[in-house]
Amino acid sequence: MKNILFGIIIAIIVIFTFKYCDDKREDKMVIEEHSALIQEQIKNVGKLVVTEGHFSEVFSYKNSKAIFGEYLSADKKALVVVNADVTVAYDLSKIEYNIDEGTKTLQIIKIPKEEIKISPDFEYYDIQSDYLNQFEASDYNKIKQTVSQSLLKKIEASDLKSNAQNRLISELSKFFMLTNSLGWTLEYNQKPVESINQLNNLEDFLD
Repeated sequence: MKNILFGIIIAIIVIFTFKYCDDKREDKMVIEEHSALIQEQIKNVGKLVVTEGHFSEVFSYKNSKAIFGEYLSADKKALVVVNADVTVAYDLSKIEYNIDEGTKTLQIIKIPKEEIKISPDFEYYDIQSDYLNQFEASDYNKIKQTVSQSLLKKIEASDLKSNAQNRLISELSKFFMLTNSLGWTLEYNQKPVESINQLNNLEDFLD
């Protein structure tokens, strides 16, 4: 009788041991599947071009070259019309992140700063120059630098960057919704993200 009871106890222990191992193996497979899904979501985001704009600039360029001191000068001038296409983009393929399977956490470490690309088209009108002060390559470079600086100021004053950031938040919210649906935690700047609204304050975390 004792041998029978002992055999039953051993059998129960073996069954529970196998069940425990199977549960642990199943949990590990589920976690690995979730991790693969998260990695695929991050990969699918890729390079995100968030917003585009168009700006026009009319620029009057003048340059004087002194001849014989202050008594005589050679002048040159031009009217420049610039039409520029502007793209503001976040390259999310450069996002730094870590997937912690142990704590089931997606940690976003760093988001790259926005990339501003300006593609200007220059048209020159009413180009006038004296024989002793001709237009040179340096003049065109100065015009391009001045116009680029002016366009950057216009971009800062516009809503292009804020619109781009809103698109960025929209993409990041996909990470939150995915991790939340899987029972994982999204962590940003070492803090858990408990709602999409927390993603609205990005300025402190951009590279």
